[in-house]
Amino acid sequence: MTTIDTLSPEEAEAALPELAALLLACVLDGASIGFVLPFTLSEAEDFWRDGLPALRSGARRLLVARHDGRILGCTQVGLASPPNGRHRAEITKVLVHPEARRRGLGRALMREAEAVAAAEGRSLLILDTRAGDAGEALYRALGYAVTGTVPDYACSPTGEREPCTFMHKRL
Repeated sequence: MTTIDTLSPEEAEAALPELAALLLACVLDGASIGFVLPFTLSEAEDFWRDGLPALRSGARRLLVARHDGRILGCTQVGLASPPNGRHRAEITKVLVHPEARRRGLGRALMREAEAVAAAEGRSLLILDTRAGDAGEALYRALGYAVTGTVPDYACSPTGEREPCTFMHKRL
């Protein structure tokens, strides 16, 4: 059975090894999510550990998709913004384990992220993705519109510069 849960900071800290393994698997599979090879399990765990203060402060929510108790996907909803932006949230690090793709986990995570944002009074969601990536097709199917594409915005895991598509959705 698959479930989507919002983790408390304590639950996230306890799940650091699983979250790190998920992040590493996605990067090694070519996901352009902010990391360049070589990338280690220790670095992946450091990434999640560095994010714990934002979870504790309420500036960020961490959602995980579990199947039979194993974390196979996650995303984050960033709620921190200046006073003139408290109507928006940012979706970041939508990850689905390479072994679990094409099962609806990404869609389920996005739907729950939208519900979390709406419950927090957010009416505009923003995100970015590698241009032409499978994520872009998913976000379009979920009603996200392209705001624009920036060439050479980020580096792939192998260090190649790639364009990034910025997208938004009104809730």
